[in-house]
Amino acid sequence: MNTLLRLRSLLALAILSSSLRAAADPAAAWRAADDARVTAMISADPAKLAATFSDDLLYVHSNGSVDTKATFVAKITAGSSKYNAITYEQREFREIVPGLVHMTGRGKFLLGKAAPFNELHLCFLAAYRLEKGVWRFIAWQSCKLPEPAAAKKG
Repeated sequence: MNTLLRLRSLLALAILSSSLRAAADPAAAWRAADDARVTAMISADPAKLAATFSDDLLYVHSNGSVDTKATFVAKITAGSSKYNAITYEQREFREIVPGLVHMTGRGKFLLGKAAPFNELHLCFLAAYRLEKGVWRFIAWQSCKLPEPAAAKKG
């Protein structure tokens, strides 16, 4: 009987330890959701895109054009919006209210069907919403960052 109590205590401690680790990094689920979105966009897999994008998606490109989930998925899967790589320089998350998270940051986005690719240096504001237990990408707005002074063409 004493062994059974010890096993229960160890199990309880393991569960508590796991819960405390998750609580120590609440952004882990948000990072995972964003990583899944980036993977889906690069792969252009319609099922992955549908799973990561909210039905209410509003995507405002750095050139000012606007897409919904339907139009953006269609562009990505058709190859007219071809994402080759997304490299973050900075990415931060902040829970605005329970179930709504803003992501801000900047990074380099490599786009195009063939080389030479179009490289965009962007800053952005994105949002994720918890929908039926899943963090889904609901909003994006970005703008182009100026080239560093040394890289400007004369």
